[in-house]
Amino acid sequence: MDLIKQIAEKLIKSSFAVVLTGAGISTGSGIPDFRGPQGIWKVLDPNLFHISHFYSDPLNTWKLFMNEMYEKIKDSKPNRAHYSLARLEELNIIKAVITQNIDNLHEKAGSKNVIELHGNMKYAICTQCYRKYDIENAFNDVKQNKIPICPYCGGILKPDVVFFGEPLPEKEIRQAFDLASKSDLFLVLGSSLSVSPANQLPIIAKSNGAELIIINMGETELDYYADIKVDEKVEEVFPKICKKVEEMIASLSSCN
Repeated sequence: MDLIKQIAEKLIKSSFAVVLTGAGISTGSGIPDFRGPQGIWKVLDPNLFHISHFYSDPLNTWKLFMNEMYEKIKDSKPNRAHYSLARLEELNIIKAVITQNIDNLHEKAGSKNVIELHGNMKYAICTQCYRKYDIENAFNDVKQNKIPICPYCGGILKPDVVFFGEPLPEKEIRQAFDLASKSDLFLVLGSSLSVSPANQLPIIAKSNGAELIIINMGETELDYYADIKVDEKVEEVFPKICKKVEEMIASLSSCN
């Protein structure tokens, strides 16, 4: 059976489908991934984005973050895979998107129930009182060679993303594990599944009886665990799956 049709059928039959997305879903929007052949960590030392480095040199870390991360993301637009996920949520087929990405493209595409494991590049957060601010205001300070400071308590602001050496946000990781355990179909889109604890979510889903589908260009750490693995670009194959779902729903409706 054609894999596109097979996956579409599984989505329609599922009662609680959950999706985990990684950097591979956003490469089609012009955002480089991190660990691929042309990935960000091939150019930059990941230690520069360790939380200890941030606290030892916050201004230069902010500048690096602005020039090497934010400038690559701020004008990016969702691609067809992002819009397809939003459409399937609108059809009440996908219940939630758990993402490792910080680019805000799921929200831009219209997805509502998005769990962000690594934060969001839209905001700066105070390291003392945890108030959040528009990151553009923080960058205005950085451009003037000033460390962004919280106007409420005077604490240092940092990008509201998870740096190396920081724990993932408790609320979001708890939600993600709960969603994985409830799912009957768990899809991984564009993740190599090499980062913990996100790579435990498919295992939790499978251990609770879910089927696992992985769509990723290249190998992942859990290919052996998948019920279906599609080795293609997410932005090319997933819109076809969405279209097939819509066709099947329309056909079912016409028969009733």
